[in-house]
Amino acid sequence: MTTAIRNNILDAVGNTPLVKLNKVVPPGCATVLVKCEYMNPTGSIKDRMAVHILNESEKKGLIKPGATIVENTSGNTGQGVAMWAAVRGYRCVFTMPDKMSLEKVNMLKAFGAEVVITPTDVPGESPEHYVSTAKRIARETPGAFYVNQYHNQLNIDAHELSTGPEIWRQTEGKVDAVVAGAGTGGTVSGVGRYFKKNHPHVKIVGVDPIGSVHYHYYYTKTMPTPHVYKVEGIGEDILCDAMDYSVVDEFHQTNDKEAFSMARRLVREEGLFCGGSSGCNVHIAIKVAKALGPGKTVVTFLCDSATRYTTKFLNDAWMKDYGFLGSDRDLGLVEEILAGRQGAIITANEHDSIAAVIGLFKKHGVSQVPIVDAKGHPLSIVAEVDVLRGLQEGNATMDSEAKTVAQRIGGLIYPKARIEELYRIFETNQVAIVIDNDKIVGVISQIDVIDFMSKKGR
Repeated sequence: MTTAIRNNILDAVGNTPLVKLNKVVPPGCATVLVKCEYMNPTGSIKDRMAVHILNESEKKGLIKPGATIVENTSGNTGQGVAMWAAVRGYRCVFTMPDKMSLEKVNMLKAFGAEVVITPTDVPGESPEHYVSTAKRIARETPGAFYVNQYHNQLNIDAHELSTGPEIWRQTEGKVDAVVAGAGTGGTVSGVGRYFKKNHPHVKIVGVDPIGSVHYHYYYTKTMPTPHVYKVEGIGEDILCDAMDYSVVDEFHQTNDKEAFSMARRLVREEGLFCGGSSGCNVHIAIKVAKALGPGKTVVTFLCDSATRYTTKFLNDAWMKDYGFLGSDRDLGLVEEILAGRQGAIITANEHDSIAAVIGLFKKHGVSQVPIVDAKGHPLSIVAEVDVLRGLQEGNATMDSEAKTVAQRIGGLIYPKARIEELYRIFETNQVAIVIDNDKIVGVISQIDVIDFMSKKGR
């Protein structure tokens, strides 16, 4: 619309400002611009997707008069849906994991929505999972419309049609990389599709919190064992059809401490009142900006408002309780364990024989060996017990290829992860495979951490 008057609040979604970061970006970096998506009507980027999906679905007759809108949400999508439903006159029911802030729950209820809280730490296929619960409610409610943000292609379309073109127009075409967090995947996929179709020189960078599945799946095409993390509105424990990995050039991981520390800096140093996922995005955007150098431009997103988190990461006591602020529980970074190690990483090719893998076990005194492809990308892992089981059950011989007994890698992690993040991997009896720029740079076992801590305590 060109007029300053909107017909209703739904017409105010989008066209958010692009703002340069001045204090949190170190010297010698590319310019970092942030798209202030928390200035959408309900305070998040999810307004774009929610309004687009519902408008299109109503046009197609999928949402009929008297319908109930049902969706699983971490809060932000729900608010966009609830706003749309309030304007259009529909009932809403949302399911939400119990890790989400009370502010988010209360904001949904303020729109008149019903909220069903589900446990966070359950497998993606569990009937108690918030996605499964939403699907059940939709099935059992006559005339219900299930938004299905995780698998709805309209989620991607919303950002290909609006967010991507806005960035190009606002930067006047002077953009070299776009950094976007992956939750459902709609933002990074939609923006990625726009740029790959129209301006393919622009690098698309995905951001994923440690504990989520996107980073691991992008590099291995296998599913890791997801685990709980504190930052909200980013990452996922299931694969989403709204995530198009083909338009992403690279993925980076962040941890909770990096996310919350940067988000607090954005609020206090830049005056940008944004949430924790914004901290993830800016942390990685600065990493990309350092690599690109001066004269280049990186754009990223401030996805939601800090109004949702005043009792969480903006609260010093909460930060200290979880070891994110001045805690003696901070053991350091994974890269510190790797520092000083000599020699090449011990790996095997998927076509190597089991006899060759056993030879590696003996020669190097290891009990697990990662399997890599010709480019050194991790594919799987073989442990002594896998070989033993394969030989005992007759499924493999000494001449069989290693991939015959290989198992999926249960724990990829990156060098800047906190050492505490390794514990979740060890709980599933896995070693941690440390990866940087999609290459293995180290393998860490529990004894490695014990040895590191014992030396650190001296």
